[in-house]
Amino acid sequence: MKSNLIKSLRITLVFCLFFAVCYILVLWAYARIAGPNEGNAELATLNGKVVGAVNIGQSFTQDIYFWGRPSAVDYTADGSGGSNKGPTNEEYLNEVEARIDTFLVHHPYLTRKDVPAEMVTASGSGLDPDITPECAYVQIKRIALARNVSEDAILKLVDQQKEKPFLSLFGPAKVNVLKLNIALDKEFNQK
Repeated sequence: MKSNLIKSLRITLVFCLFFAVCYILVLWAYARIAGPNEGNAELATLNGKVVGAVNIGQSFTQDIYFWGRPSAVDYTADGSGGSNKGPTNEEYLNEVEARIDTFLVHHPYLTRKDVPAEMVTASGSGLDPDITPECAYVQIKRIALARNVSEDAILKLVDQQKEKPFLSLFGPAKVNVLKLNIALDKEFNQK
């Protein structure tokens, strides 16, 4: 009995050491070798200043910018996660309705059925940095009016920023909101 206890403790210590140290080191080494930017976040800059990490969503609420998906965690990267509220939860439905109403105030040219679902529902992480091209397209008119530029110029910029699915097969086409907003500021000289 005593020898089984000692064996169990040894195995537990070995696994703790392996998973707490070795496994993490293997992941870190793999990210440094095979990952983009040697495993570090891709930072976006504007006018020589770092304005954010490309893979973490940010809150944009001004009419001159494209908006990303709502966040259940207020875009705080240290607490990523969804709201865990189901589609029949009354509080959740009220939040979505309020988001739809806000979206329509800023996009009066749309009807309720034209509001993309992803623009009023948070992602699982709450930090989704991308939107679909369709979500970008419905915002073009608002941004063109706010910046006093043509819709075609904004559309051209969106199409330039559009990322195709991986190997043209896996995943949807997407647009990174931070990169798109930086491109907007560079193209139309906003600060």
